[in-house]
Amino acid sequence: QGQEKLSCNPKKENGTHVVLCELGNPMKAGARITVDLELSVSGLEDMGEAITFHLQLRSKNSPSPSNASVTVTVPVEAEAEMELRGNSLPATTVLPTSWRWVEGSRRLEDHGIKVEHVYELHNKGPGTVSGITLSLAVPHLLGDHVLLYLLELGTEGGMNCSHHPALNPAQV
Repeated sequence: QGQEKLSCNPKKENGTHVVLCELGNPMKAGARITVDLELSVSGLEDMGEAITFHLQLRSKNSPSPSNASVTVTVPVEAEAEMELRGNSLPATTVLPTSWRWVEGSRRLEDHGIKVEHVYELHNKGPGTVSGITLSLAVPHLLGDHVLLYLLELGTEGGMNCSHHPALNPAQV
């Protein structure tokens, strides 16, 4: 007939989180009630594809020990927008026509002009992310000739990095 707000209290029971809502007492025999619950759950990033709630109606009446229960599975859909930004420093590079590659040299200038490529991966939200893999393919050969001599690879911000074995082969 009317609408009432329930008083609900969260607690921990046997290692699980329980929310206990008191519906009120006394109820008339044969009374039917409808309860709408709105739950806000955080920290679901690593929960997988769904979260399961076990709902149970308990009666304190000793003659009616009925404890009807139902299981509700709700899909978890995390949303996060990733953005990749990149720069080359210097932005434009032109080799002089007189430049020649010196085979076997360990001097950096004999391998070309140093260009640094910087990539930044940003999470624009709204959710957090983990387990992201970023693969960058860098064309370092043009036929049998060296196009880009890959000198080093570094990361910041607690990332793990693996690289192609051709990184700095002449130990420049």
